[in-house]
Amino acid sequence: KLYLPSSVIGGLLGLVVFTVCGRWFPFFSELPAGASKCPGFLINVIFATLFLGMATPNFGKVVRLAFPQLCLGQIIAWGQYVVGLGLAGFVFVKLFGVPAAFGNLLEIGFEGGHGTVGGMAQTFRHYNWEAGIQLGFTVATFGMVVGIVAGMALVQWAYRRGIVSQVRTFSDRRLNERIGVHLRSSRPSAGRQTVASDSIDSLAWHLAVVGVSMFIGWGLWHLVPVKGFPLFPLCMIGGIILQVVAKWLRKDLLIDRIQMERISGAALDFLVVSAVSTIRLDVVAANWMPLVILCVSGAAWSIAAVMFIGPRIFRDNWFERSIAEFGQATGVTATGLLLLRTVDPENRTPAAMSFGYKQLLHEPIMGGGIWTALALTLVYEWGWFKVFVLSSAMLILWLICMIVLWYNNTRKKL
Repeated sequence: KLYLPSSVIGGLLGLVVFTVCGRWFPFFSELPAGASKCPGFLINVIFATLFLGMATPNFGKVVRLAFPQLCLGQIIAWGQYVVGLGLAGFVFVKLFGVPAAFGNLLEIGFEGGHGTVGGMAQTFRHYNWEAGIQLGFTVATFGMVVGIVAGMALVQWAYRRGIVSQVRTFSDRRLNERIGVHLRSSRPSAGRQTVASDSIDSLAWHLAVVGVSMFIGWGLWHLVPVKGFPLFPLCMIGGIILQVVAKWLRKDLLIDRIQMERISGAALDFLVVSAVSTIRLDVVAANWMPLVILCVSGAAWSIAAVMFIGPRIFRDNWFERSIAEFGQATGVTATGLLLLRTVDPENRTPAAMSFGYKQLLHEPIMGGGIWTALALTLVYEWGWFKVFVLSSAMLILWLICMIVLWYNNTRKKL
């Protein structure tokens, strides 16, 4: 009934097994050593698949449909940096003795998620803050739970207020939907085979394409002058390069987008299970108070931004578009889509299209993009206050864009 993904439930069960049973059975306590390496690798797979097999849309159409959505997404993301770094720099460092980079965990965990935390493990270790990995996984887990639970509460609020009318509640769903399985008569395709199986299996081919994208990213990683820069954003660039080359050679028909989504989805599920199950509770317990304050403040900011900005920035269907943004900004993209399908099950609004187009512009920057990967390094190299000021300036810039959109929407209504 909480719509928690199986990967989160599996990770929590694994956490119980490794933590509780590991005290009496050494066999269990040894398992996390291997599992802890999975998130850092699997995030490279996920980011390499982001744009593989994706048709290049008209840029003007993308900007026209996605700009208001992008504006809201950027405001929430930059605001998470302002809230996180502000709390850490002005309060936590003095009261709890945590590093100023503690504030980065809010955007890394909420907007980025478990994969981004795992992908940045090398950066955390480079600056001798191993505990940041465990705290990041904790923030990401909290964010995913908040995204679903608070998101569903907002959906119920909107339904009672008459803002949305197409809500499918838990009681409205069929038994197979409640337990999360497809009926035999309505099972969707997991992708099209683009190569003959007597030559190479189609899944093996697509995994090889992902591997080539990661290899390109690995080559680019060696050219980056910034120490401790993570690999996964460059794997995304590697995938873009490979897609562009394939299209230029007219071989892009060999890459199926749906198969790439299945590879990405499988990697994300295993990533979340391994990330949650290997959280060290002793590290969390030692930092529980600033962690709770950070997570609650981040959730409050995300909810407030959606509820205040959403009605003012979108001309129509403001809640459908906003709730998708809330889910993605606190959990993962799948969380945003889950909430969107709850209020718009038949895709009667343009929310899904605008949300998808917005991701093309948003993900290369935030939520695991270039800035997310760079910001942690800048806090250590520049100091937290300079990054806080820069984040505040970017937040103000996007708020100005919001005001312009609000003004235009108001004038057209008049």
